[in-house]
Amino acid sequence: MFFENFQFTDFLISITFILFVYVFQFYYKYFTRPNPLPGPLPLPFFQNELDFKGDVREFNMSLKKKYGGICEVYLGGHRRIMLSRPEDIEKIFSTSIKHTTFSARTHQAQGLKELNVLNKGLLFNNDLKNWRFNRQFFTQAILTPSFKNDAVFWSCKLFEELETYWKSIANNISSDEREWTLEVDFSQWFHRFSYDMIVTLTTGERSYSMASYYNSLNTNKVQLPNELIENSNKFINEIRNHALGVTIFMSISSFMRHYNPLIKKKATSLLKNRDNLFKRLDDIIKRRRKEIEESPNNIKLRNDMLTYLVTANTHRNSNKIKTIENEEVRPMTDEEIRINLLDAFVNGTDTSANLFCFITYYLCHNPKVKQRVLAEIDKYFPSITPNNITHENLFKLKFCEAVIMETNRLTPAVNSITRYSTDTCEIAGYKWEKGQYFSINIISLHLHEDYWDNPEVFNPDRFYHNSDINKINNDIIDIDDTIMSKNNFSYTIFGGGLRICPGRKLAMIELLSLMTLVYGNYDFELSNMNEDLKIKSAAITACQELKVIIKPRKKV
Repeated sequence: MFFENFQFTDFLISITFILFVYVFQFYYKYFTRPNPLPGPLPLPFFQNELDFKGDVREFNMSLKKKYGGICEVYLGGHRRIMLSRPEDIEKIFSTSIKHTTFSARTHQAQGLKELNVLNKGLLFNNDLKNWRFNRQFFTQAILTPSFKNDAVFWSCKLFEELETYWKSIANNISSDEREWTLEVDFSQWFHRFSYDMIVTLTTGERSYSMASYYNSLNTNKVQLPNELIENSNKFINEIRNHALGVTIFMSISSFMRHYNPLIKKKATSLLKNRDNLFKRLDDIIKRRRKEIEESPNNIKLRNDMLTYLVTANTHRNSNKIKTIENEEVRPMTDEEIRINLLDAFVNGTDTSANLFCFITYYLCHNPKVKQRVLAEIDKYFPSITPNNITHENLFKLKFCEAVIMETNRLTPAVNSITRYSTDTCEIAGYKWEKGQYFSINIISLHLHEDYWDNPEVFNPDRFYHNSDINKINNDIIDIDDTIMSKNNFSYTIFGGGLRICPGRKLAMIELLSLMTLVYGNYDFELSNMNEDLKIKSAAITACQELKVIIKPRKKV
């Protein structure tokens, strides 16, 4: 009866009143917030999303320029404290297992729970005890000598495969097998190289992403069953879509995912993709378990990550993994192995490929640095063969390491590092309650004039001649903190603190291998020196395209 007497104007007045109450409450909470900091004024419903134009790198730099070294921004339903001063992030990057306030990347997001990745594996695991359990297995698997040797072996093996594709395409243009030039898109080729590399190293099963790309460019197809190539493409697309799903399920509310028709359709599709990917990984794990069970005890097993995870803490692996309390732990379940493989896929591909493209771009624009890189490669690898490329020899390339560091300083592969406080804390002179997001503005740290001389200039010597850097670079896999310059924490390449990237050793092996194999065997120059680096900056900075002219190199 009450609603029967309602007129249209009554509904309009009611809606207006509700909106007024919402806006009043929104701004009351905003203006009474603890520790008010400078930052763009958030809007009801939109927060600061209208200030964000889609480029994370530019957005982060603009915040630092306009609001200073510490500011706030409202995105994804949360207040985020943006830190751009090295002195403010020391506590966040603490490596002490006694100080775990910043051990979480995110809150207990319902979206991550729906994706079945919350509190599992490494990436989104807020259960510290369970995270340590997974971290120890993951780290031990990729730091074994046999795994490092395999990483170098497959870098060489996959590069040989890549060379056959380049030469085949070039032969369609030139009849001279030694004198040819070819324009290639490094972004396309080396993203596929990285996918094939990580899938092979982690699962022990071949991926054929490069072969698929070659077939799309050439009439002479690779002599492989179509089903094999199609399965590789499906696998890689499932991994990419899963990474996209993580972003969508974290940033879009549960209400929108379930009741907005367009978003619901996309969310349903991503959940189906997750199911397909999980089934594919479960099948791979089951096949490997069966293979190991049927293999005699005196037969040497594979060196890949999957085999290690399956056999760790069983009679097939003598290397018993211990907990922090020095107690022996149980073997991993199939579900735990699956999420660890998934973490390796999501984090182990794009970063290395993008960095290699950026390195190529900067070397082409800095010919003197390029010549020093080639001279160092020639010094330690006068003849480049699979037999003389070892991880020990690769880490003699100190100037090449410095080039990697400097490239990442100017164009960091990761734009920001987020931490979520699990307890009260004090950061930048302010006291914060539990549940506060902090975002470390990496690009602003790397270009901070107070800590870097001529920060806009590409100068690898700032790392090559730095004694602190050289000390760390002697064994970069053992970095447990950020790299030092004039001030601690003014630079990071693999994150920092308890959450530092466990795959940093593998990333460096892949990058140094590619620099040796590509630059040592081919002359290279950009197709268009006047063209800016084509990047898309989101969670990571991705190289969209890098056209390079290559030809076989003649050593003097």
